[in-house]
Amino acid sequence: MKIAIVEDDINMRKSLEIAMSDYPVYEIHTFKSPKDALKKLDDTFSLIISDINMPGMDGIEFAKALDGKFEIIFITGNATLTRAIESIQLGVKDFLLKPFEIETLIAAIERSATVQKKVQKRTAKCALKSGALLGTSPALEKLLSYIDKAARTDASIMLLGESGVGKEVFACHIHDKSSRFDKPFIAINMAAIPENLIESELFGFEKGSFTDAVETKMGQFELAQGGTLFLDEIAEMPYPLQAKLLRVLQEREIRRLGSSKSIKIDVRIITATNANLQQNIHEGRFREDLYYRLNTIPLAIPPLRERREEILPIATSVLEQNCIQYNFGSKTFDDEARAALQLYRWPGNIRELISVVERAAILSDGDSIGVEDLFLEARGFGRV
Repeated sequence: MKIAIVEDDINMRKSLEIAMSDYPVYEIHTFKSPKDALKKLDDTFSLIISDINMPGMDGIEFAKALDGKFEIIFITGNATLTRAIESIQLGVKDFLLKPFEIETLIAAIERSATVQKKVQKRTAKCALKSGALLGTSPALEKLLSYIDKAARTDASIMLLGESGVGKEVFACHIHDKSSRFDKPFIAINMAAIPENLIESELFGFEKGSFTDAVETKMGQFELAQGGTLFLDEIAEMPYPLQAKLLRVLQEREIRRLGSSKSIKIDVRIITATNANLQQNIHEGRFREDLYYRLNTIPLAIPPLRERREEILPIATSVLEQNCIQYNFGSKTFDDEARAALQLYRWPGNIRELISVVERAAILSDGDSIGVEDLFLEARGFGRV
């Protein structure tokens, strides 16, 4: 992990450099001023440790110049509440008061590294999902033409379609086509989170803000800083929380549970649902003002039965991935199996197709998958 230490005090700079030498996992580079650092910083650096009070350009100005490109830990011997608030608003993850033990700094670094690993893992997963948009069909080509136009902007996008149609895959594709492609992509399923935990999951919380809050935790908005936050099953968001989400979209800032300080955020929002939100609005279960905020660009994803040209390319790709994952060697579909895959209605869409292909890869004998290995009869094969 490559770390830059920016400190004008030579004694402090040397002390940190010596203390950090006991941790060879970190590659340390020191700079006597932010201006010197800005000349040398590049994408190989993972973290910046910077003093705040420095001549010429102070830490706050330095952080603004970095424009969210790096994780930052501030260290200072002369903290003020105003400085602390400014730091948080800039997205600074830790704020240490001098003097501090080297173990305290290492703990802050490890928190930063853990967060980065989680975000990188999620973003890499997004790239794989985006690459799963296979095949060509008139319905898909038309949709992708709209996506390419929308992705160039920061407008809110709402993905509509049946369950299993691949809404997260399309959200990944939008992210990859946007100017935020090298920033985090984080997906949250509203239906999968207990209602009493959704707020803390999205906005984070401060240590001691509730009984089990033993440490401060960043929410998904902060983790997605500079990138894209995908809110799936948006219709499942509790009504009282919808007002808070609306405020975030309007003010572009969040507030952790238990905190009185606001944190500026720069996040692109993509939502998805298979529900009829207009009906939910009529029934008083979804806010109309939030709906119009999220629905700037609605994109309807056609079901798989209307994109039959894509069935075999997707099935073949999934089969290849399964064979690699389970170390099966090469397997292929025979002609009857290919015809059956094409004729089946796929009420569960791509999610069902992936499930059918994986089961067939596991249970079939030899290197050829026949129609009997698909078990489509149990699913009502013949419905078109």
